Amino acid sequence: AKVFGKTVFLRADLNVPLSETRSIADDTRLAAVLPTIDFLLKNEAKVIVASHLGRPVGIDKSLSLEPVAHWFSIKYKVSSIKYENREEFDGWKIGANIFLLENLRFYEGEEKNDPEFSKKLASLANIYVNDAFAMCHRNHASIVGITHYLPHFAGFHLEKEIENLGRAIDNPKRPLVVVIGGKKIETKLPLVEKMHKIADYVLVGGKIAEESQMFLKVRHKKTIGRKSVLLVADLTPDGTCITEKSLHNFLDIIAVAKTVIWNGSMGFIGEKEDKFQATRKIAEEIIKSQAYTVVGGGDTIEFLNRIKLLD
Repeated sequence: AKVFGKTVFLRADLNVPLSETRSIADDTRLAAVLPTIDFLLKNEAKVIVASHLGRPVGIDKSLSLEPVAHWFSIKYKVSSIKYENREEFDGWKIGANIFLLENLRFYEGEEKNDPEFSKKLASLANIYVNDAFAMCHRNHASIVGITHYLPHFAGFHLEKEIENLGRAIDNPKRPLVVVIGGKKIETKLPLVEKMHKIADYVLVGGKIAEESQMFLKVRHKKTIGRKSVLLVADLTPDGTCITEKSLHNFLDIIAVAKTVIWNGSMGFIGEKEDKFQATRKIAEEIIKSQAYTVVGGGDTIEFLNRIKLLD
């Protein structure tokens, strides 16, 4: 009832992987926001969808959300999309009641959480809905600043993510094994430290293992209150994946897990995988263990979808 007939600013996570031809390589994140959009449309709301894509420095046309606009137009059977400007914001009109803003990170005020920029975003709508779980840790205008000016609610996908992650963290079946990989060390290190206090095993692989090995070992000794085992993988000389020995150590631990939280790959997962196929074998072992599993990370999700193991 609160959204009926209103204009809703919907912060979604549309940060999809793009191919060299700028086609969408994996649309999992786009599909995840559809239930919230459909609910709003059924309640005769006008929906302004907003997101970022990649890490542009200023305006970077290669990171435009235009491919996403075309994807939505197909889903909602709109014959054509119209590029237009709305209150100083560029974007695409998709049918009568959906407007997709251009990449928010093209605007300097987004990542700075600038109050004036937040007010401009808020001026577009009557209500704010956050359905971008993967962005909730960011102190950005479209996540934090806008909530000072509009009534705000969680979308269906955000609610579902919190419910599932809560099940894995609040009272997990043990052993709880946390597998953390990838390369974004600035966002992964706080995650590793947090999981130390919760998990029975923390397994660190991927590029962050090389960058954080000594740091994690020192911090581990100082911060762990409960009995928790930290394993930081060794990398191959070329740095493209964890070693075969480290992989087997990880697999042995995952085999006994009852709950697994996994974020980030163990090595290169492009079209040509790392020579030990570490990320694929991690996935296969998790499936075999039948542990309750929460998996995150855009590249990891895309890879699992590509090799048909996401289900």
